[in-house]
Amino acid sequence: MTLKSRIILSGVMVAGVVVCKCALAIPVMRATSLADLSLEELGDVVVTSVSRRHVRLATAPASIYVISRDDIRRAGVTSLPEALRLAPNLQVARADTNQYAITARGANAVLANKLLVLIDGRTVYTPLFSGVFWEAQDTLLEDVDRIEVISGPGATLWGANAVNGVINVITRSAQATRGGVIGAGAGNLEREGFARYGAAASAQTSFRVYGKKVDRSNAELTSGARIRDESDREQAGFRVDSGDGGRSITVQGDIYNGRIDQAPSPRRFSGANLLGRWTQRQAHDAMLTAQVYYDHTFREHPGTFRERLDIFDLDLQYGLVPITGHSLVVGGGYRYARDRVTNPAIQAFLPADKNLTWGHVFAQDEIALTPELKLTLGLKAEHNSYTGTELMPNLRVAWQLAHDQLLWSALTRAVRAPSRIDREFFIPASPPFVLAGGPNFQSEIAEVAEVGYRAHLGNRISGSVTAFWHEFDRIRSVEASPTGLRLENKIEGRTYGAEAWAEYRPLDTWRLSAGIVRQRVKFMREPGSRDTNGLVTAGNDPSGWWQIRSSVDVSRNVEFDVSARRIGSLPNPYVPAYTAVDLRVGWRPLRQLEASLSVQNAFDPGHAEWGPPINRAEFERAFFARLVWRQ
Repeated sequence: MTLKSRIILSGVMVAGVVVCKCALAIPVMRATSLADLSLEELGDVVVTSVSRRHVRLATAPASIYVISRDDIRRAGVTSLPEALRLAPNLQVARADTNQYAITARGANAVLANKLLVLIDGRTVYTPLFSGVFWEAQDTLLEDVDRIEVISGPGATLWGANAVNGVINVITRSAQATRGGVIGAGAGNLEREGFARYGAAASAQTSFRVYGKKVDRSNAELTSGARIRDESDREQAGFRVDSGDGGRSITVQGDIYNGRIDQAPSPRRFSGANLLGRWTQRQAHDAMLTAQVYYDHTFREHPGTFRERLDIFDLDLQYGLVPITGHSLVVGGGYRYARDRVTNPAIQAFLPADKNLTWGHVFAQDEIALTPELKLTLGLKAEHNSYTGTELMPNLRVAWQLAHDQLLWSALTRAVRAPSRIDREFFIPASPPFVLAGGPNFQSEIAEVAEVGYRAHLGNRISGSVTAFWHEFDRIRSVEASPTGLRLENKIEGRTYGAEAWAEYRPLDTWRLSAGIVRQRVKFMREPGSRDTNGLVTAGNDPSGWWQIRSSVDVSRNVEFDVSARRIGSLPNPYVPAYTAVDLRVGWRPLRQLEASLSVQNAFDPGHAEWGPPINRAEFERAFFARLVWRQ
């Protein structure tokens, strides 16, 4: 750790202690949220991403971190990628004003393709490259209930591309968001405004509607020159929930439009989605769930491509809660994508128009060998348009050492199925090609071993530690040939390391949390490979990072939050390590009114997080003031 990092970390800890001492003598009124639960009660929080059914966090056999609604509010963030920085098991790097590189356990890139992201059950990766356009993914953070972040594969339940992790954004029900909310904020780099209204339509039906707008200023190069990447974005949506204890129906949707400045003309994106979910409880607490959604997106990148994408997705699931020592979940689904691309002369997806289908069935059974020892066996068979049927098995063992202590281990096979860029991308748009997609490109394979321990020790301390080993095969390479470059599967590698986080509550009004990841990421050419660029595009990852956060209720209506993170240097292209400290002060002059001031990168005038030196963005100190009125 550098001297500068030590000084900053010491300052953060001293600030937390000083504010804590101020809180000792002042009574505090606390809001209802996950933050108000004791650590023992937090172990009883229900999560769904690990087994696609409701389980206690304390008994979930996976490396899972839960970002709560209160965590997001007290971080003062305004976008989903910035909220994900709160998860210590994620690597989040900002490339410019709008683009991010986000992953878990290595292989990070702006076009990262081994992390599955869901928003209320809707998968948001694109079939163009099997990754996420983060600038297009958003929701009203005020309505987020929690974000469940799994580091490690979730392919058996969630399918291809859930190789290194799963991010599941879950918003609150309409019943939980009755009343009005209106907010506005402004700073030196960003402006926002949002409003939401929810109400009961009947005794069993509630609804909400919302709208938001965000404007962001240009980033700057390390030289100080401005980058043309300022942006604006509008989004609106609704949600309706209806039902009783036995049956529930959810209908929700969003529509959005965005513009990002660039030369010679702006980049534009827009979209709309509509989702319906029906759940029926049956005898012996069995549950049947059917979900269907439609997602439309439009993207225009002048000089690069224009795309219209329509996705239809159907998913069925049946869960049988313990009978004779078994907890069985079975299901299946079908996904159809209609992709229409307009190609420029410089590059092309060929054919320009493509219809893609995916079909899957899965089963997972949790077997109680003894009251304390459980064995989980799972298998998913998923068929895609490129490689046919892929099998993704999973074996997990969980030993409940005590009510609040869990030891678990897992063996998993996960795949990253080919995307359009792997098979159908060409430079230029007509022969002879300098770069050509691989007509026989196969799925990338990961075989993963994990062992972890989670504990909630009384009401003051909780923690989790996981060791992992990912063995990769058939990673994408760029092979030289007599006719040009071709995409093939001739890189292999491994990622191994450990991740840990803990939370300590010295007082009911003071929370401390910390997390650390240490990893080794190594990719290499297979024998006979003539790769020219695949090792660079396989990922750019630090050997480790850490974060620490302190949240203090100073008085009945004043909050103080401080967080620090240290991200190790990136090797290729080299990006220096950096330490960032963020501060927030919140004030409630009235019960309904909240005012806050946030400072990002408080002790450093600027740092870079991603990209080659020639066009690397550097992020300066940012101030943001916000007012929120909640009915």
